[in-house]
Amino acid sequence: MSQPRALVTGGAGFLGSHLCEALLGEGYTVIAVDNLLTGRQSNLHNLRNETRFELRETDINQPFDCGKVDYVFHFASPASPVDYTVHGIATLKVGSLGTFHALDVAHRYGAKYLVSSTSECYGDPLEHPQKE
Repeated sequence: MSQPRALVTGGAGFLGSHLCEALLGEGYTVIAVDNLLTGRQSNLHNLRNETRFELRETDINQPFDCGKVDYVFHFASPASPVDYTVHGIATLKVGSLGTFHALDVAHRYGAKYLVSSTSECYGDPLEHPQKE
């Protein structure tokens, strides 16, 4: 059986980089895409020599292709209130256009799709931690 191949958008971000590492540990081949607006290559430093890993500096707000994948994990987005303020339009674009293009890749190859969100979508609730 061939190794599963996964695309991780936002792969150089905090969560995306940890997901890349976990997927590699499970035997996946991983393609991480990130425009490096808030993601950092240093988050992936320990994966650079891994032959089953590739980082592509890509703006997913534009159509893109990374070849056949079995899974698409959409983690791309600035992820803090400071980033939302500084990169407001970019945050909205990746939430709409980026999601559309990540879904397009999943649809094109019949891949399973998972999108990650943020607790910021709940505002500032009175109860902590928040129940889901």
